[in-house]
Amino acid sequence: MKSKLMVTVLTAIVLMTTIAGFGFAQAMAATPTAAELLARIDDNEIFTTIQYDGEMIIYHHNRRFVKTMRAWARGGGFSFIEFTNPEDRGTRYLMENGRLWVISPDIERARRISGHMLRESMMGSDMSYEDMLNNDPLSDRYNAEILRVETIASGVWAGRSAWVLDLTAKRRGETYPRRMLWIDQETGDLLRSEFFALSGARLKEHNLLRVELIGGRRFPVEVEMRDLLRGNSRTVFRMGNVVLDQPIADSVFSRRNLER
Repeated sequence: MKSKLMVTVLTAIVLMTTIAGFGFAQAMAATPTAAELLARIDDNEIFTTIQYDGEMIIYHHNRRFVKTMRAWARGGGFSFIEFTNPEDRGTRYLMENGRLWVISPDIERARRISGHMLRESMMGSDMSYEDMLNNDPLSDRYNAEILRVETIASGVWAGRSAWVLDLTAKRRGETYPRRMLWIDQETGDLLRSEFFALSGARLKEHNLLRVELIGGRRFPVEVEMRDLLRGNSRTVFRMGNVVLDQPIADSVFSRRNLER
C-alpha cells in the first residue's frame, strides 16, 4: 500500500510539473520578447537568394505609372534589377558588394549611385534605392521595445491584434534612426511600419497588403509605401513567381551583365 501511495504521489508531482511547464511554454509563446519578435520577422523576410517578377504602381498627384521588372538578389550585397515596361526598358541596376550602379538607354556608361543619392526615389516611386535593395536583418540594426498591444483600426488588417514595437538604431548613419512596427499577434506578419528621422519627424509609412506561403515561410508579396514628404503619393509593389533560397549564377551580378 505504501509503495502504491508513493507511486501515485510521484505520478501526481510529475503530472503537475509537466502541466506547469506546458503552461509556462504557452505563456512564453503568448508574450514573446521584442528581440524574439524581430527574429520572427527576419526568419520570414530575410532570404539567402530571391528571384521574382515585380510590378511597381506609382500614384502621384492623381497620376498613375506602372513599371515592371525582373529581379535577382543574393545576401552579402548583391542585386540585379532589369526594368521591362516599354518606357524604361533597358534600364538596369546592379548592386555589387554593396555598390550600386545604373545604366539606361540615355546613359553611355554605367553610373554609380552612392552617398545621399541612395536615399533618393527609385524610378519616381515612394521607395528609395535603400528601401528596395536592403536585405540586412532588423535584429542586426535595431534595438527593440514592446510598447503595447493594439487593434488595427482600418485597412486590409482592420480588427487584427498586433504588438507595437519601438525600434532605435544601434549605430549612427542608419537611414531611419527610429521605426515603429505593428506585428500580428497570431501570424507574426509585419503589418505596418512607420519610419522616423532623427528629429522625430515621420518620413514614411509601409503597409503589408498580401502574403504568400513560400518555402514554409509567410513572405510579403504585396506592400504599399507612402513617402510623407512627397504629399499625395503612394507606391504599391507586387512580386510574382517568387523563388527563394535557390542558387543564382555569379554572372547575374556582374558588370558585363549590366552593360550588355
